[in-house]
Amino acid sequence: MRKDLDDLMQAHNLDALLVTGPAQHNPDMYYFTGGIHMTGGDLIKKRGGLPVLFHRSMERDEAARTGLQTRSLEAYDTHKLLKEHNGNYARANAELYRQMLADIGFTRGRLGIYGRVSVSPVFGIFTELSTLLPDVEIVGEVGDSVILEARATKEVDEIKRMRRMGQITTAVVGRVADYLSSLRSKDNLLVDGDGAPMTIGRVKQKINLWLAELGAENPEGTIFAIGRDAGVPHSAGKNEDQLRLGETIVFDIFPCEAGGGYFYDFTRTWCLGYAPDEALALYEDVSDVYQKVMAELKAGEECRKYQQLTCQLFEARGHATINSNPKTQEGYVHSLGHGLGLAVHEAPWFGSGASAEDRLDPGVVVTIEPGLYYPERGLGCRLEDTVWVTHSGEIEILAEYPHDLVLPVRS
Repeated sequence: MRKDLDDLMQAHNLDALLVTGPAQHNPDMYYFTGGIHMTGGDLIKKRGGLPVLFHRSMERDEAARTGLQTRSLEAYDTHKLLKEHNGNYARANAELYRQMLADIGFTRGRLGIYGRVSVSPVFGIFTELSTLLPDVEIVGEVGDSVILEARATKEVDEIKRMRRMGQITTAVVGRVADYLSSLRSKDNLLVDGDGAPMTIGRVKQKINLWLAELGAENPEGTIFAIGRDAGVPHSAGKNEDQLRLGETIVFDIFPCEAGGGYFYDFTRTWCLGYAPDEALALYEDVSDVYQKVMAELKAGEECRKYQQLTCQLFEARGHATINSNPKTQEGYVHSLGHGLGLAVHEAPWFGSGASAEDRLDPGVVVTIEPGLYYPERGLGCRLEDTVWVTHSGEIEILAEYPHDLVLPVRS
């Protein structure tokens, strides 16, 4: 949580943080600013001090909305700096940063840098800055950064927003289900009122429209994959693929608030019209593992414990897993889940890289998404819900939705 930042900075041996880039679709900047309309700027926080937001003057009203301390970048006369440094963009901007840091009283120590920006110019600027500030060590954290660790546990207002995104997500999934069920089948294909085969691309167009109508965005796209593609976990599905009855469809949808805010993540597996015995058996294995894992989740436990449990449960049903064969491309081939928030994938982690620090601490939001994949048999199945470990230690699904495998269609 934000209140933990100073303690986390001390644990990471950081004296100050610098976040750069726009306020939207930039998780670390969004975390501090709330997603205002700011096309670019910088936020600096000293350990023990309050964040200061540096902004362009034409976005001063947006910056003021954050409630943060603010300063206009125009006060530094960037045109003069560029002239003084003979048009050397990197040197002029490094001098700008030096002055900004000096103005908040930071001239020595370890400075962590964050944000989403184009790498090349920023690398050049911070390389120049390191020569201007020899007593400052510029740190690019790899792995779970101090801000990512703070973001892992959510405050009440964050949960409220994620719950709302869950409601939007499940509402759209419901619309998709109703729409597909309203169509009829012909020659084992789903067809529209004109008799034209329904395709994945047309379904995705409706998904994007319905999300936008409800105030959400879909920046990472949607997985709506059928048949063989359903057997490859992150295959998005081919737009031209037609929807055939009886084939497994993996529908994984992970939209966010408009402007790049909080995400939701959700998956169901469907068969249109009917489920063949092979698909039903696969679904029952996944559903049983999902139910058993969900029943075992407890606050404070290490996430990797549940990855191991998932592998054991699938292996007991005769499926290969990445525990028994790390290179397998069939069976259970991915981790049980991941943290969720201002990014689709964030801490805590469940997979092979998870550590003892990745726990179901009160406040975290994670996905639980066991799945089985057999691409050469044209089969894939995944069930996913987003759960919150409440501050009292309970496990709560943020948006409930049925797990039905078969979607009825008109004959």
